[in-house]
Amino acid sequence: MEIKGKTALITGGARRVGKTIALTLATKGANVAITYNRSDDDACQTVSEMRSVGVCADSFQCDVTQWQRVKTAVDAVLKSFGRIDILVNNAAVFPKTPFSSLCEEDWNFNIDTNLKGPFMFSKLVGDWMLKQKSGKIINIADWAGMRPYLDYIPYCVSKAGVVALTQALANTLAPAIQVNAISPGPVLMPEDMSFEEIHAIEQRVPLKRIGSPQDIANTVAFLIEGSDFITGSVFAVDGGRFIA
Repeated sequence: MEIKGKTALITGGARRVGKTIALTLATKGANVAITYNRSDDDACQTVSEMRSVGVCADSFQCDVTQWQRVKTAVDAVLKSFGRIDILVNNAAVFPKTPFSSLCEEDWNFNIDTNLKGPFMFSKLVGDWMLKQKSGKIINIADWAGMRPYLDYIPYCVSKAGVVALTQALANTLAPAIQVNAISPGPVLMPEDMSFEEIHAIEQRVPLKRIGSPQDIANTVAFLIEGSDFITGSVFAVDGGRFIA
């Protein structure tokens, strides 16, 4: 699938990795819709930057944990853009949840945002893609879904679910739609992480550095236009951290 002229929907596209994915696809000629929850100013800035390269772009407020709000957002994107060719399920949360204080609310917050959200968008957008007989869905997973972090049980389980969701959707939506996942490693560190903590992580990565959001965005672009013969795959973009 050629990116130019297609319409992409990116959840959580106002900032951080989602913004880089949005700007990369816009630069390659895609019309881009992004969703955001509370990052109003960031969303406006991202839309402005995308429009500056000459494509159609807009943002849509959405709580990805609520079916009706997801449906409202998808309907609004279709009304505004007329179609959706590419869906990138990027919106996620990453709260630390030590086992000693872990509660049901922590579990629901992670599962609803990181797994239920991608399912709902994939269901609603997937129905549309089946009608148009083409489409690409790319889910942002995490290497921690296969090699869990300490103190992040609900998060790790949610990302493991994203991998299973990817494979199930790929099998269900074939042959018209290709569904793949990207499994980032240390790419964009939490904003409150110290220099010493980041350096320690770098030393455990075989490539001895932290990746960038652009590494993820480039992989998204490859999965869209690099091949139409890839589905149900999980691409590790982690500097080799998973095997170290």
